[in-house]
Amino acid sequence: MNHPKTLSALAFASFALLAGAPALAQQAVVPAQSQITFVSKQMGVPVEGQFKKFDAQIAFDPAKLATSKVAFTVDTGSATLGVKESDAELPKPTWFNVPKFPQATFQSTAIKALGGGKYEVAGKLSIKGTSQDVTVPVTMTQAGAVTTATGSFPIKRLAFKIGENEWADTSMVADDVQVKFKLALTGVGKI
Repeated sequence: MNHPKTLSALAFASFALLAGAPALAQQAVVPAQSQITFVSKQMGVPVEGQFKKFDAQIAFDPAKLATSKVAFTVDTGSATLGVKESDAELPKPTWFNVPKFPQATFQSTAIKALGGGKYEVAGKLSIKGTSQDVTVPVTMTQAGAVTTATGSFPIKRLAFKIGENEWADTSMVADDVQVKFKLALTGVGKI
């Protein structure tokens, strides 16, 4: 049985932590102004798709990059190429295997300033049960209360088992996929 003073101390400590939490906890993605797309080549022709559902937890302070963190969660079932037949295939085991791996994630491990609003974000990208280290170049611009983070980085789809079996043939769908993002953020301090 907990002693009332212990409970009071715990309640006070919890309140103190919440009250003392930095304003960074209020940073958020503005979904209507944000997008994550991917471009692959199918028989040599660029094809762009997008993820319609994603979320990010961001604690970014340009003055304290060592303690800044970025985490993404992307619903793989929200992937679309805009073609009904292709979209019906994407959730299947050969591609994203949505029933088994409903989300792809990115978790930053380090953020480095390059100057002029440019940053390098290193972290772990996990898709379909496979994790890899990636380094993502990010450009940040500010207009009023909104900070926009943009960037792109390449991945090899076969390294993440995206497009298995007969789709492992890269003459049909290239191995290289360019992931692009534009994220509108609120609550970021002056860059």
